[in-house]
This record gives sequence, structure tokens and C-alpha cells, in this order.
Amino acid sequence: MILVQCWIEHPVRSLDQTFTYLYDRPLTAGTRVQVFFNRRLSVGFVESAQETNETKEQIEERLGMKLQTVQSVLDEQSLITDELHDLAMWMSKTTLSTVISCFQAMLPAKVKPHTGTQKAVTEKWVSVSEAAVELTPKQLEAYAFVRDNQPMLYSRLRSEYPNQASILIRKGALAEQVKERTATIAETAELVKPLPLTEDQQTVKDEIESSSDSVFLLRGVTGAGKTEVYLQIAKNILDRGKQVLILVPEISLTPQMIERVSSRFGNDLAIYHSALNAQEKYEQYRMVMTGKARVVVGTRSAVFLPFTDLGLIVMDEEQDSSYKQENQPAYHCRDIAIWRGQYHHCKVILGSATPSLDSYARALKTVYHLVSLSKRINLTLPDTVIVPMKQCMKQGQSYILSDTLIQKMEERLKKKEQCILLLNRRGYHAVMRCRSCQTPVICPHCDLAMSYHRDERIMKCHACGYQMKLPAVCPSCGSREGYSAFGYGTQKLEQILQEKFPEARLLRMDADTTSVKNGHASILDAFSRHEADILLGTQMIAKGLDYPNVTLVGILNGDEGLNRTDFRSCETTFDLLMQAAGRSGRSNVSGEVVFQVFDPDHYAVQCAAAQDYELFFKYEMQFRHAGQYPPYTYLISLTAVNAVQSRAEKTALWLKQNLNGSYKTIGVISLLKIQDRYRYRIILKGRDLEQMRNDVRQALEQKECPDVSSIRIDVNPTEMD
Repeated sequence: MILVQCWIEHPVRSLDQTFTYLYDRPLTAGTRVQVFFNRRLSVGFVESAQETNETKEQIEERLGMKLQTVQSVLDEQSLITDELHDLAMWMSKTTLSTVISCFQAMLPAKVKPHTGTQKAVTEKWVSVSEAAVELTPKQLEAYAFVRDNQPMLYSRLRSEYPNQASILIRKGALAEQVKERTATIAETAELVKPLPLTEDQQTVKDEIESSSDSVFLLRGVTGAGKTEVYLQIAKNILDRGKQVLILVPEISLTPQMIERVSSRFGNDLAIYHSALNAQEKYEQYRMVMTGKARVVVGTRSAVFLPFTDLGLIVMDEEQDSSYKQENQPAYHCRDIAIWRGQYHHCKVILGSATPSLDSYARALKTVYHLVSLSKRINLTLPDTVIVPMKQCMKQGQSYILSDTLIQKMEERLKKKEQCILLLNRRGYHAVMRCRSCQTPVICPHCDLAMSYHRDERIMKCHACGYQMKLPAVCPSCGSREGYSAFGYGTQKLEQILQEKFPEARLLRMDADTTSVKNGHASILDAFSRHEADILLGTQMIAKGLDYPNVTLVGILNGDEGLNRTDFRSCETTFDLLMQAAGRSGRSNVSGEVVFQVFDPDHYAVQCAAAQDYELFFKYEMQFRHAGQYPPYTYLISLTAVNAVQSRAEKTALWLKQNLNGSYKTIGVISLLKIQDRYRYRIILKGRDLEQMRNDVRQALEQKECPDVSSIRIDVNPTEMD
């Protein structure tokens, strides 16, 4: 008899423990099984399986309880390696999450521990058998085709010999086998040779490779050639037979990185990001697990792939907030990458032109090894012009496109050069207000104003995705006088550009135009082939993109982020401005940048215009020190979320009363309702993170804690709006 300990899927935090079952055959830790839990058939992960000579009755008598048996085993082999198991346990402790939620975060949808999981797609393969059968000439021809190409997909045989395929199987001439479908490896064109390194690049490469340190922060100005340094270090790692993981923050950056990696290293490449469907993710997961993929390019979730021998982890644009998971477990990809680097004894490179203040502060304290690229490959930074929009509007200029930006666009388009315009707001109008009572149209599920999308003639909520037609009658006052439009998004900017530059070819890149499969790649490919003169879009075009013919970047409402209440608003605004500016003038043609802002004297704007990260760091750290914000302190955000407002508030108040230590407890703060869920938050702020974690853990374990499953925990949150 086998005594099995299982983690069971459940949302209840108080049940975050293993449960005991029996089975009659050996099981491997990490395999998924189906068991009955609370009279429901559920999926669990095997923690351990111990053989015993005791009978079922003897075990039950010793444990003092009745035991159920495992109903079925879902995996032939474990999909959770020993390393990923240990990582899940560490994540659970550091993010204060349940173990099962950590397993769920790690695995692709096809194999997540969730009842009713989809099965992996299978394929039928055929090969010749040893049976002696009589065949017609045409059947013999089909038989020979299989013999010369076996094993072969049955679908391929059907396409070549549609009338003979099933007959050969029925006669026993062919043997069939069902296998899980595997990822198709695309053929790569002739490999591209490494580019010659500049003196600075070579120095950085040599320093990283020769140092005994494990974590490096590579700060390089935009266009300094960080990617080439990554690739040449990766080449040396691959030559030693090890695997390489390259992380990018957004899907929009993936196509260019994939192109560069595949052109350098060939077909041994796995790609992993949220735009893949469940089957595609599973196939890529299996490629890594079986060792077929030596290089992986992916977004945040790729950090959990089951590598067997990692030799290098690169995390490009390490400052990006996309690397932080919003839902439980609220992990940061950087922390996972560093943990895995330590496990595999491999180097981790965190790269950025604008590193997060937390990372840069760690580097200055030598927690990370700091290396820098201070010069562009072409040795010239773009010229930046700051346009004060308040003054322009007083002069009668457009509040959307200033005369300065229009003039510079005309000059560049005449020279057949390309322009990028960044506006970090999609839709047509940002807000529609009733002409009578001035109340905006609010999402019925969120406490947020909806945006008007002219292409579809509907209102959209950008928080929950709810859509509706613009009401004929004002929901607040009943007026039929109509609405006034305020603000503008990428759709309206596109219309204005078409009117201003009728000869120019436009591409728009935002969440609306990239929702189709491969939407990001198709738009970027078209722009790279100069099928468009102007690329306009949201923040997804602000970083990482490298187009030699782009000589002008315009950033509209560039300082809008400063209006946020988040203490990181200055940092994110500076990042956006400096990263977007870096898309201009990356080749031999000089580039220009136009910042359209309402607060031209703000240090975030001035430092971004000067491409001066050190000066911004100095200013911002003074602000952080004065307010005792990270990196001078740690934060834990605890948000009670419930469809019933009183329950959410009660839970938050209970937390407030039961968390008392050497740290500050800020709140209870009422947040905006999102997706019909009321939210109340408290924030713990202190210097002893472990004490804060322990106190939260103990509070959640108390039986008196109301609605513990509704509490969202975010250790070291990156956004606080």
C-alpha cells in the first residue's frame, strides 16, 4: 500500500496543507492525481508517496481517520521538477500565498492543478508493421512511402494517399501510435555572425564573464548595444552545453528578440508568452523539459519553465512593472530569476537604460554587480525639445499636436524617414460627460469613467473590459441633451494624423489593434519593412524596439503619469519618457525627440530630456528618503476584496486591529470598485520585512480572521494607485 500526501486545489487559505490518500501503485512526487475532496472530484499534486506494509485498516487505525484512495493518475511523469517544487515552497513563504497557487502560477493551462483541466492535444503516428499482408499496387506504394519516412504523422499519409491510409491500418500493414503533439520547430535562414563589440561592450562582457559574482545590473543608455552583449555571453554559455533564458517584459518586445536570437543560434529555441494558446504553451513547456530547447525567449511566466541545466538568465528592461504578477501569488519575476540563478549556479543579468531605483540602490551597495554602457553605438544621443502645452494652447495651437511637433514630422516625412508617436491612452475620447449635470459615463461594474471607441461606436471600460453603447439618456440626471467629450486617445490621434498628413502611411499599435493572434508581430514587421511612415501607440512601443529609420519620436501628454497618487509616479514617468526617446536616432542619421508636457520644469521631465539617469536617481532618492518609501523601507499591501461592501470593510478593519509591530500600519483606505468588487486596503511599512511577513502570516492563521480567502497580499508592491 502507498501512503500519498497531496496538495489539493482549493481557494481556502486555512486548508493550505497536504492531505493523506492511499494508492496501490508507486507514485512520483509532482505528478497530478484526481481525488475526492469534500465530495468533489479534485486535482492534486503529490508531495510524497511512501510505501508501507500496513493494510488500509491498520493505517486508518494508526492515524485515527478514514482514508480515501486516489481515483486516477493524470501524468505519466512529473511536470514539477525537484527545483520547481522547492521554488514553489519558497514562493509560498515569501509571497504569503498558498502552495497550490504557486503550482498554478508555474504550469501552463493544460496542466494546471484545476478541476476539469483540458487534455493535451494528441496526434496519430504510423509506421510499418511486421505483418505479412497482401496489398494492391497502390497500397504497396503508400506502404513504401511510410516505410521510407517512418515514423510519420497519419495526417501526412492521409494527404498523400487518402484512399489507402485507413485500409493499410485495417489490414495491419501499418502500426499506429498516439502521441502528444509537440511544437513545430521553424526553419531558420542562414545564421548571422556576431557584431563586432565596441570597447565599452567588450569591457562589460569581459567583466561579467570573469567575475565570480552571480547577479549583474547592466545599465546602458538606449542604443548602447546591451542586446549584443547578452547574445555574445549567451553564445559562450551554449557552447558549454547549457541552457539560456532571455526574459522580456511585454509581448510587443518578443518578436524582435526572437528574430535576433534565432538568427544567431538557429532552431533550438522555445518561445513562451501569454499570446500562445494553452496547447502551444504546453508544447513549448515540454520542449524545455525534454531538453530540445536550448534557448528560451519569453515574458514573465517563462521564468518557471522546467530547465535542467541553466547557464544564464537575462532579464531585459528589468524595471518594467509587467514583471510583477498582480494576482496571487504576487511574485516579482526578478526575485524568481535570482533564486533560479542561485539554484543552477549561473549568472543573472538585469539590463535596462533606466533600472528600477530598488535595483540601482542594491547595485550601489554591491548587492548586485554594477556594469555600465555609457555611450551609444553611434556615439550620438537624439536632440530633445520640451514643448510646454499650456503655453501652446494660450497661443491658439492644438492641444493634441503642437506646431513644433507638426513641423518636425513634416521635415522627417519629406526625407522618407519614419516617426513614432507615443500616447499612453487608447480609445477615441477619454471621458464622456453629460452636458446637463457634467457627470461622466461610469462603468456599471467599476468606479471608473468609460472611454469612447469611435471605431466600434461603443463605450469601453479599460479596467474590466465591459462594453456598451453610449446611453441616450444620462443615467445620473435623465437628461437627453447629449454628452461633451474630454481627453483623447490613440484612435482620435490616428484620425488627426490622417487629416494632417494624408500622404503618410499609418500604423496604430494598442490593445485594440493587437488583440488578434500575432497582432504585435504583424504590425512591427510591417513598420520594419517601411510599409508605414508613422507608428503611433501606447506604452507598448516605448521600449526595446530598434528601427534604424526612425529619426523622430513624439511623446504626447508625456507627464500625465505625474498625476497618479502612487509614490512611484515620478519613476514610471521618467522611465516612459527616457525609454521612448531612446527609439529615435539609433543609426547613422541624427534623431530628434519632442516631449509635449504640461509641467516642463519637473525634474522627471528635465532628466529624461537630458538622458541623465544619475541625476534623476539623486532627486528621486531624496523624495523617497523624506517619505521613507522603498528602497528605504519595505511595504506589504493587504487588500480585502468582496462583492459585499460591508464584508470587505470588516475584513480590512480586523486586519488593521490585529497587526501591530515595529512597523507603521496605514489605512484602512477605500479603493475604487473594480469588477463589482469593493476593495479596502491597509499598508504595512517598515524596515524588518520578515517581522511584517510573520505577523501577517500569524494573523491569517487566526480562526477569528473574517473572510481570509478574500485578502489579496502583495509583498513589495510595485503599484499603489
